[in-house]
Amino acid sequence: MVHGPTAGSPAAASDPSTPGTTAATAAAAATATSGVNGVNGVNGVNGANGPATGTTGAAPKDLPSVDRLLRDEAVTHLMARHGHAFVAGEARRLLEAWRRRAVEGTLAAHELRHLPAELERRCEQRLAPRMRRVINLTGTVLHTNLGRALLADEALQQVLACMGSPNNLEFDLARGERGDRDSLVESLLCEITGAEAATVVNNNAAAVLLGIAALAGGKEAIVSRGELVEIGGAFRMPDVMAAAGAKLVEVGTTNRTHARDYQAAIGPHTALLLKVHTSNYAIQGFTASVSEAALAPIARAAGVPLMTDLGSGSLVDLAQWGLPAEPLPQQMLADGCDVVTFSGDKLLGGPQAGLIVGRKDLVQQIRKFPMKRALRLSKLPLAALEATLRLYLRPDRLTQDLPTLRLLTRPVDQIEAQADRLLARVQAAVAPRFAVRVSTMRGQIGSGSLPVETLPSAGLVLTPQLPGKRGVGRALDELQTALRALPLPVIARVQSDELWLDLRCLDEAREEAAFIEQLGLLKESLA
Repeated sequence: MVHGPTAGSPAAASDPSTPGTTAATAAAAATATSGVNGVNGVNGVNGANGPATGTTGAAPKDLPSVDRLLRDEAVTHLMARHGHAFVAGEARRLLEAWRRRAVEGTLAAHELRHLPAELERRCEQRLAPRMRRVINLTGTVLHTNLGRALLADEALQQVLACMGSPNNLEFDLARGERGDRDSLVESLLCEITGAEAATVVNNNAAAVLLGIAALAGGKEAIVSRGELVEIGGAFRMPDVMAAAGAKLVEVGTTNRTHARDYQAAIGPHTALLLKVHTSNYAIQGFTASVSEAALAPIARAAGVPLMTDLGSGSLVDLAQWGLPAEPLPQQMLADGCDVVTFSGDKLLGGPQAGLIVGRKDLVQQIRKFPMKRALRLSKLPLAALEATLRLYLRPDRLTQDLPTLRLLTRPVDQIEAQADRLLARVQAAVAPRFAVRVSTMRGQIGSGSLPVETLPSAGLVLTPQLPGKRGVGRALDELQTALRALPLPVIARVQSDELWLDLRCLDEAREEAAFIEQLGLLKESLA
């Protein structure tokens, strides 16, 4: 069974959502056991007519009123901290729950002395954040479920500086008049990609939706049958096109599409040729596709724009660091694409955003489309995006300044050294139930980027110590649960009936010490 931190432990004091009694609630409980207004005092929660402690059951009448509970000196500090309305509401819900238990006969009299402490615990739990920092030891750098790209320090500082004060989101400081929020990043995007113009929306699916709606709404858009992708959450390209009001015209087959297929499909109602980068899967073997460079002349001859969706959105050639190459917006524009869309929170390393770059007249058409306002980027991600894009003006420092690239290019020997350093500590925390060894591993870039490519890595492998296969799954589930229940939850992966802790993403300067510090709590949980 997985247990939370013990009362008064550092983890318990730091994370109110962790099971167990916190240091604060322990102090409240101690206060509540003495004094005139204490739980057992004359005027306290359990007054002169309260039940005896021990195994005696508590009756509904033994419970105090909300008003009496709030007057207890072990509770008054809660109202000073959180206000009367919030604490009173929690007190009311707590008393209702305990009254039901009393009616059912499951409430012991001795529990009543802990009523103030339980109220404090409930208040802390209600106010604990749902979105929490975690340690990613899955081996997937851009993990969709764990928030994808980590923001650079410069982006975090920009967000803090601009979100706590009025800012020039839509105000032109030079002219002293209303401005356009796109102008905060448009010149940067144009400089980096070579585009004539740029606009941004709240994610890449929105960028594709808006681009198709603005350029091909009510008309035909041609796309290869092999590029009708489905992305996370069952969002499918045909559905996106339908929502945009375009009529889908499929060409080619699942594995082979030729230039003549596009040429044959172009008609009087054709408004757009669409290319979709299949970034989350790969078709191998007997295949053929038409590149943007080959398709651009066909689009120009027909007088229709060519739009390509790159999805993952790398702005630099990853091959220079020995990583698999991804198509770049710069190259797509140079090859003749009129509009290119890509993500901000994948390989680019910024916040969630959909970036649209390309021909000035087409970007302007997209920007003026009514749907744009509903999909526009808010001030918080826009501040982070601007700061992230500025980092690309100093390409020689990207692997230092941009967390995504820093993690992707982290040397394997450095990861192996970290694994050797942590081996004994982790073994001490999980012994004797699990054996631990250092192992080479293969990780992933993630978030639909380079689906068949893996990254060499290293980490720790935890193996259940059981006489046979029976109980292995249960042991691994318990270990994962214990790791997730830590004050700073640890997310790992199960592979081949073992738990793998891939250390590529365990930052030596920012996370390693915190990981080590809570291993004692892990040991207690597994005891």
